[in-house]
Amino acid sequence: MTLHRVARFADVPENRGLEVKIEDSKILLLKVGDQLRAYQGECPHAGAPLAEGALCHGRLTCPWHKAQFRIEDGGLCEPPALDSLKRYPLEVRDGEVWVDDQPLADAHTPPADDERTFVIIGAGAAGTAAAAALREKGFGGRVLLIDRETGAGYDRTVLSKFVISGETPPDDVPPLRDEDFYKEQRIERITAEVTSLDAENQTLQLSDGQSLDYDAALLATGGTPKPLALPGADLPHVFVLRSRDHARQILEGAKPGQRAVIIGDSFIAMESASSLRQYGLDVTVLARQPVPFARQFGETVGKAILALHQANGVVYIQGEASQIEGTDKVEAVHLDNGKRLPADLVLVGIGVSPATKAFTDLPKEKDHSLRVDGGMRVTDGLWAAGDIATFPLNGQPLRIEHWRLAQQQARIAAANMLGGDEHYLDVPYFWTWHFGKNYDYLGYAQAWDEVEFKGDPFNPPFIGLFGKNGVVTAAVACDEEQTMAMLAERMKQPLPVDEAWRLIRG
Repeated sequence: MTLHRVARFADVPENRGLEVKIEDSKILLLKVGDQLRAYQGECPHAGAPLAEGALCHGRLTCPWHKAQFRIEDGGLCEPPALDSLKRYPLEVRDGEVWVDDQPLADAHTPPADDERTFVIIGAGAAGTAAAAALREKGFGGRVLLIDRETGAGYDRTVLSKFVISGETPPDDVPPLRDEDFYKEQRIERITAEVTSLDAENQTLQLSDGQSLDYDAALLATGGTPKPLALPGADLPHVFVLRSRDHARQILEGAKPGQRAVIIGDSFIAMESASSLRQYGLDVTVLARQPVPFARQFGETVGKAILALHQANGVVYIQGEASQIEGTDKVEAVHLDNGKRLPADLVLVGIGVSPATKAFTDLPKEKDHSLRVDGGMRVTDGLWAAGDIATFPLNGQPLRIEHWRLAQQQARIAAANMLGGDEHYLDVPYFWTWHFGKNYDYLGYAQAWDEVEFKGDPFNPPFIGLFGKNGVVTAAVACDEEQTMAMLAERMKQPLPVDEAWRLIRG
């Protein structure tokens, strides 16, 4: 043990962490009652500085993507992080804080003392989170992770934000877990598609001919991009964006100075507009709504984001495509009003459909999703999470396509596969990136009767609260990470709008 003097006890604030350094390692000091804890200083998900996070109700919330950890022991509470915080031994001597430069040993893989087989279908956000959670929660049986894509699951959120802008090469997209993790945790990866599932007999068939029996299974197959049902939609250089291969194809087909038409005003569509514009293309968005994101963020924030796009040269047109013109490649997009938009490539971003085609024997909702109960259960021995799951939120059945939510649902399903009785009790959260600006959204407001802002959405930083009957239903912000981290915890209980503003304004 090699201890280093890093701070005075009195230097550590009561309401947030203090970052200190031991050589190149960043360490976070936290007060827990009258004691101190020392943890890694950067979030294990994406490296956010945890000293800029929020402490509330015994939890530390990451400022960037709202992962949460117990301040008592650093244990993971909420994704998108998939690991607990590394903890460092420390001593307090005469008011001085001394910290070891080596963290405590991590927990080992559970012993292989369980004869059960758990199958996870899909290795994206939900599937990978579930596999990690099963081992974290002590399951020692066989874990099979089945995915139609080769290689380990990766962070899809960077594709529209940073890959097709040219900032992150497709091959540098970070895996959700590295190869060593799967080996150490005895998680078996199978590249195949599930062709059928028999829930009653708890068996499934794979495209490679295998038949597998399971004791519990999680369906986490995600979504597939909705196709464009138009003449010419099958031409070369008509793209969708869901996978790393899609991103690679777009980059191979896109050249600075070319004309891109993006059909749709979804988050993927508008993030892609930002990225392709930054990559040097002339970008036109063919939108269904006059203001993007007005349903989620309200008119004011939607108009501010639209103004940001237009200030950066994106052309935004409301209309419907009628056909895509071209012979051996795209040449133009025709609108139903007769207008013609010249195009060298087209990107379709009109949403996704739940990837549930193989599950023919399971009852489905109108949108082809699977209805689950509050514990993410479809039927005995079978759970579902992520884009394919319609789940109860505040008494209403909803399907929400959020990355972090998919991971949360997967962790709940994993606990319940092991005999638990956990339910979703968190606040939905997502983030979207446009021309260097990150917009955070907490909650799920289908309607509101008041909205108020601190700051100007057209000139961030700002934060806006949406209220219904005097209670906060959602918050949207840009450059207000610590405040949103605090609200991520406080909004788990009904939070009056007036109290929220007192907290925000300090």
